[in-house]
Amino acid sequence: MSQEKSDFVAETEIDTTLDELPTDEAIEETVKNLESNGFDVVVTESAEDALEVLQSRIPADASVMNGHSTTLEEIGFDEYLSEGDHEWESLPDEIWSINDDAKRQAARRESQTADYFLGGINAVSQTGELVAADRSGSRIGAYPFAASNVVIVSGVNKIVPTLEDALDRLESVAYPLENERAKEAYGVESAIAKQLIYRQELEEGRTTVVLVRDQLGY
Repeated sequence: MSQEKSDFVAETEIDTTLDELPTDEAIEETVKNLESNGFDVVVTESAEDALEVLQSRIPADASVMNGHSTTLEEIGFDEYLSEGDHEWESLPDEIWSINDDAKRQAARRESQTADYFLGGINAVSQTGELVAADRSGSRIGAYPFAASNVVIVSGVNKIVPTLEDALDRLESVAYPLENERAKEAYGVESAIAKQLIYRQELEEGRTTVVLVRDQLGY
């Protein structure tokens, strides 16, 4: 099922001023402040380059889990994790092969401690904070502590000047689009039920932010 922004934007009212491509200076400022807050940062020119970064950074035999992310879908990571030529342990494939609901839910919780957990974000402030939210928490639960390594991929369109703007973007851009996607994909409305403001990473080398010079995700 296609879940690109173009599938929902026509029927969704969003604040387009918080979904624009930033200047080079704004990107540089964002990178500087993210790194000051303990995040490793990689800036790529394209979705293809971003996928190559992920492929090169995850070692063979690592257990890999991903939270739902339209951005990861758009760069081709979800398909590569499931069908690509790699030596990783794909936890999503293991989880969705479990027929028992209770056992599958337990496996989803266990997957939060994967060697590498990949996902997206709803907003990035130039001041160096990341903002994300989720209905269930399964997408962002691994970010603060559980996973050994976290890789967050974002289009630079999610960069906004301040933390206040980042919280505004969550409400006025990401949520309306995700709500439309959830209704189509799951038959239920989404909710900003569990929210994360990721201000700092205190463990050196644990969390990498990959910024793509493109308009990706919600």
